[in-house]
Amino acid sequence: MAKLEKILSGNFDEILKRIESGILNGSMSASLEDASDFCGTNARCSVRVFERYSYIGSNRVSLNVTLFQSADGTVRLSAITSGGSQAMFFKINTLGEEAFLDKLREIL
Repeated sequence: MAKLEKILSGNFDEILKRIESGILNGSMSASLEDASDFCGTNARCSVRVFERYSYIGSNRVSLNVTLFQSADGTVRLSAITSGGSQAMFFKINTLGEEAFLDKLREIL
C-alpha cells in the first residue's frame, strides 16, 4: 500500500477533472471503477476508485482518490493504492502500487 496526501490550490472541479483524465489517459488498462460525490453546506467531497494492470507486478492495482474541500476553500487530497502484492501472508513486490501513485504525482 502506498499513500499520498497533499493540500492543493485551485478550482475543485478542475482538479478533479485533471485527475480523472490524467489517470484514464495515462494507461491503456486504466479504468474508473466507481465514483461518489457529496456536498454539504460548506464542504464537498469526491471519491474516485481507479484500477489498472501493472506489468511490473503482473496483477491489477487500485488507486483510491479522495478530494475534500472545506468552507475556507482549501482542497485536500488523499490517494491510496492497493492490490500490488503477490504474496499470500505478507506484501512483496509493491512496485506497481508506487508506479500508479507516481502517475498521480505527475498529474498534480
